[in-house]
Amino acid sequence: MKTIDFSYFIERYNAGEMTDAEKQWFQKELEGNDKLREEVELRAKTEIVLNNHPSLLLRRKLREIEKQRAEGMTSKNSGRQSSIRYAAVIAVLVLLGSIFLFNNRNLSGNEIINKFKTPYEGISASRSTESITNNDYRKAVEYYNIHDYNTAALYFSKVLKSNPGDMESTMLYGVSSFEEKNYPLAEQSFNMVVGNNENLYIEDAQWYLALCYIQTDQKSRAVEQLSMIRNSESLYRTDARKVLRRIR
Repeated sequence: MKTIDFSYFIERYNAGEMTDAEKQWFQKELEGNDKLREEVELRAKTEIVLNNHPSLLLRRKLREIEKQRAEGMTSKNSGRQSSIRYAAVIAVLVLLGSIFLFNNRNLSGNEIINKFKTPYEGISASRSTESITNNDYRKAVEYYNIHDYNTAALYFSKVLKSNPGDMESTMLYGVSSFEEKNYPLAEQSFNMVVGNNENLYIEDAQWYLALCYIQTDQKSRAVEQLSMIRNSESLYRTDARKVLRRIR
């Protein structure tokens, strides 16, 4: 089994966005893993510094402005006071402009994926009647739920050979391929789910299809797909609107 990349889970853990099941799993991973614990603590401290950076910078600017203002008062130099007031305005404008540009700049494909993609929840093989008779399906789900997407994709492909109309397995095969950065294969799977038109996974497939287009630099197709999602009743319409603002 390949090594799990914990970067995404560290971010969700520190942000308090994990489900109870995810949190329980992650805390078990932390036990006996000193390097992982150090990484979690380091990222948490870094996040605090980054979150506080604008306010720290603003306070520093204000202290400098106040100091210059006091010096201007004692020198009774009106021209100097005017310059200080002008410098204060410029400093604030530069600060606000920096924050605005940082928050509104276009994001790269990987940044969009990290910011807006949430893990597609697996299912319990024990709850599925199919798993009783299909050992490949059971194994696929088990590997999927522990994020071994390479092995999961292998078993989902076996399931689909015997039952190509299984849209659930097609969706999970697509997600597994996406996580393995096999975007052409993932795109093919999601298009099959969308084209089927009679399953519960269409909205999810449409969203992941947009992410595929972003990762493969198909900007026009990504914009078209995201616009369709934004204008629909999809659960992903809000995220689609946010992503559109970052890639146009």
